Amino acid sequence: MLARIATVGQDGTPHVTPVGWSLNGDDHVIEVGGISLAATKKFSDIARLGRAAIVIDDVRPPWQPRGIEIRGRAEAITEPGPLIRIRPERIVAWGFDDPDLSQHARKAP
Repeated sequence: MLARIATVGQDGTPHVTPVGWSLNGDDHVIEVGGISLAATKKFSDIARLGRAAIVIDDVRPPWQPRGIEIRGRAEAITEPGPLIRIRPERIVAWGFDDPDLSQHARKAP
């Protein structure tokens, strides 16, 4: 499942791009990898500002969108290999439990 990560460029312009991701449950973080990750705009944006948001969503038939947005501190890690790590500070989810697809938000612990 793809996600979309949002960062902010040097000039303040938002940047959104699709990414592969995984959950590191031991550290309670979202990890983003990819080909030539260290050479990407998202990697340099995060190295500079240390902030990012990621949206992971899908649509179940017939039309039931659901998803989660995670905003927080982000790290551009270079060793042992390039990796973006997002530590949640705010989590917004929709469409998981409610048939009306209402939104639920909370601050992360």
